[in-house]
Amino acid sequence: MSLRRASILALVLLPGSLLAEDAGVALNLKIAVIDPNRIVEESPQYEEARQTLSTEVAEREADLLGQQQSLDRLNQKLERDGALMSEEEVKRLQNDIRARKRRLRYARAELQEDFALRQSELRTKLVKQVEEVVRQIAKEQEIDLIVSEGVVYFSERIDISADVVERLKEEFRNR
Repeated sequence: MSLRRASILALVLLPGSLLAEDAGVALNLKIAVIDPNRIVEESPQYEEARQTLSTEVAEREADLLGQQQSLDRLNQKLERDGALMSEEEVKRLQNDIRARKRRLRYARAELQEDFALRQSELRTKLVKQVEEVVRQIAKEQEIDLIVSEGVVYFSERIDISADVVERLKEEFRNR
């Protein structure tokens, strides 16, 4: 599931009624729409997940920055003092620089992979929460169909996004 699809999936409801006739029988259908972007942007769960991820990444980025600064100092030392060093000292320093560059590259790649995995985990958790809230509201309001993506127009009268956001806020406060 794509990140966009996952974030949108957790999002938009429209309440309304649709009258259809099938073989002379009138069916009263209640339809609702949800706005996934609004639900995500306004939910406290999303903000908490964003802050958690930022904190986790910031700590590791600070470590990577420290490693990069150390590597820069070694490169400066080689440029500045290389002519005064013995051939063996220069080779040792060059090998150390290469090894540190390699470790730094691996650490950056690992951070990116971990970030993507953690982001996916948090998004999946939020999507499940939103889906559950949408189901609850649909049952409580007796909604037959909820639409979220690909809607060109909908009336505010059938938009239940605010209900979903409010329920998510309640659940956030009550946990």
